[in-house]
Order: sequence, then C-alpha cells, then structure tokens
Amino acid sequence: MRSLVIGLSIAATPVPAQTGFNGPMPCHVDMLEANIWMQCHAPCKAYLRYWPTDHADRVYRTTTLTAEPEEGNTLHFRLGDLEPGTEYSYVPFIDGAEAELDGPLRFETQQQWRYRSDPPDVTIALGSCAYINETAHDRPGTPFGGDYQIFDAIASKSPDMMIWAGDNVYLRDPDWGSWSGYLHRYTHARSLQEIQGLLRSTKHYATWDDHDFGPNNADGAFVNSALARDAFRLFWTEPGSRFREDRGIAWSFSHGDADFFLVDDRSFRVPPELNTMPHTLFGRSQLDRLVQQLSSSTARFKFVVVGGQVLNPTAVHENFANYTEERGELLERLDEENIHGVVFLTGDRHFTELSEMQLPGGNRLLEVTSSPLTAKAYPAEAAHPLRVEGTLVEKRNFVLIKLQGPAEAREIRFEAYDRVGDLLWSRTYGMDR
Repeated sequence: MRSLVIGLSIAATPVPAQTGFNGPMPCHVDMLEANIWMQCHAPCKAYLRYWPTDHADRVYRTTTLTAEPEEGNTLHFRLGDLEPGTEYSYVPFIDGAEAELDGPLRFETQQQWRYRSDPPDVTIALGSCAYINETAHDRPGTPFGGDYQIFDAIASKSPDMMIWAGDNVYLRDPDWGSWSGYLHRYTHARSLQEIQGLLRSTKHYATWDDHDFGPNNADGAFVNSALARDAFRLFWTEPGSRFREDRGIAWSFSHGDADFFLVDDRSFRVPPELNTMPHTLFGRSQLDRLVQQLSSSTARFKFVVVGGQVLNPTAVHENFANYTEERGELLERLDEENIHGVVFLTGDRHFTELSEMQLPGGNRLLEVTSSPLTAKAYPAEAAHPLRVEGTLVEKRNFVLIKLQGPAEAREIRFEAYDRVGDLLWSRTYGMDR
C-alpha cells in the first residue's frame, strides 16, 4: 500500500454511493499505521481518504481495492504515513462516489509515551456471545437473541477498543458445511443496523470460540476448520506483522503499557472424551509460545484473551478445568517464571463474573468473564472459591476494563454494565510490576 498526499477540499457535498456497506471498522491501530475493515453489499471498488483532523489540508488516500464475492466483498485497508498520538478523520469512496455517513469517522494513533510521560489511560470494552436472530435458519420457538441496543450502550462509553472474546457470530446448521455458509453468517451479523455505530466508533479485536468456528463444542478435528479460519481472517483485520500459525488464529498486539495475547482455543483442542490422545486446549506449541511471550513481555498488564474460562476451577461444560494436566502446567509455569500482571479475558459461559487466584509464589491472577452480549443468558453453577463476591451477572451485559493512574501507581478497574449501559458492579486492583 502506498499513500499519496492529494490537494483537494474534503468539504465537498457527498454523492450517494453506488452500493451500501457495513462498517468501516477500525482494527489494529499502531503509532504509524492503521488497519480498517469494510464490507460492500455488492462487488465494488473502494478507497479511503484520510487526514489529521486538525490539518484538513493534508489529505492522503489508500490504494483502490476491489471487493470480490468470493471474499464476501470484504476490504482490508492499511493506512500509512501516520504520526503518533494524532487523531485522523477518514471517509470511504465506493465506485468513485463519497459514501454517505451518519457522522464523522475518526481514529487515534497510539501515543509515543515511553521515556516521555506516564502511560496513557486506556478503556477496553469486553463482550462475547453475540447472537443475531435469523428466523429462516433459527430453531423454532422463542428467539435466542435480542437487546441489540447493547451495542449502542457500549459505544456510548467511548472505549479505546472493543475485544470480542468468542462466539462473535453463531453459525447455524446450514452454515458450517460450506464457504457460502460462513460468508452468509458473518455478513448477516455485520449487516445489523444496530451494530454499525459500535463498529465505526472504536478499534476492534477478536478471538473465537465454538460458535464462530463450527458446530457446538467443535474441536480440532472439525472437518471445515480451514474454512472457519479463512472466514475469521476476512472479517477481522489484523496487523500484517503479527505472528501467524497456518492452522490457527493466535496473535498478539500492544497498546500503551498493556500486551494482549489472543489465544486459539479450538484448532488444537483434543476433548477429554478421547481415550487414546492427550487432552489439550491450547496444544503444545501454542502453550509454549504463550508462556514465552508472557515471560518476555515487559508490559504492566498482560491480557490473555481466551474463548472459554481459564481460572474457574469447576470442571463443567468447556471450562479449562476439564483439561487438568494442561491447565495445571500453565498455572505452574506462570508461577515458576514469576510472571506478573496476567489477566484472563474470557467469554462463552452466558454469565459474567470476576475471578481471583493467588499462585504459590505470591503473584495474583485475575479473570473477567463477560457473557452474553445478545445471546440468551444462563444461570451459573454454584459459587466457586475463586469468584469475587458480588460480581456474578446472569443477564445480557458487557464489561469495561480501565487501565489508569500514574506509572508508579497503575490500577485496573473492572466495571460491568447491563444492556442499556447502567452500572452493575465495579472492582479496582493495584497492579505492581
């Protein structure tokens, strides 16, 4: 991608676009580069014009991309020539016409703060289990999804990013058997009118769980896992420099004084029901890489994003507690390597809770499970010993995670909100190095 400065006014009267679109959705934004996803409703050619918001005379444009039906008419734009700590405005042009928008599109590059200032405060939105009803393919009876206004409630909190912790779409029976099915399901979810404001308002990152991978409880033996992987990569734009393992979707990124490790809990899963193979959730290579990455990270906050619960010791459903040896090894190695500041961000369970564990060496582990966004909520099992009292939520909700305070006294604050954005509970922890 080559960006060009162009001398023209950006205040011209918009011309209706020739085709509709979903998004645009900012994904990873670093100091000098941004990644933005968009989907046309039909084949199209599109590019973005962008400029520093306070310098409308410095307009750049991306190269023109072609949206192809075989790729769901998705587009991945990479914006270069950026400056750290700067707000940029941008607008799509589709088939030569400026797209009509409800409001301005903006993103902000990360600050160059090291050796200059305290770390920036960061607000992270977290959620999982986003079911969008489609009568033609849903099970008969009461709709499983609802309360789509939750997406506007999240956007109203102005988070710096949104992390989708799995089950971000729900594949149905007709979907997971074909490439057309995967494209249909993702497109159906991204076309929801109520989600457009959230898609456009902040940066988005994701891992997956079973329902955006394949059938319920699907594991590494799922025959169409390659289709699932390819569809995921089309609909979630990721930085081009990230580590990529061909068989999975694990990757990582940094923001401020936090490192994020998005883990694949499906591609290497061998379920406990098998008698002749070791039971794994992460798999050997991914587990080793995760421990090494956590050990080498100098970030104050080390977030591990997983589709299912890690710390909850109750061996029910698909909790990591069902994988006794691998879970035990992970916890032992975190302790032996003396890794500080690890926080697990998880979904899957259709309820929300905060869990806290003390390792033998003294380090504390935290886990916030945030679920569901729009799927049906379910009651939790009986209280487990790691659940922080007063943090169980058994209705549709989302969580905000706030990293705040000066470098010598950084804190992490968890806040759970209901579907309309009313506060349900909050907890704050100091985070030492």
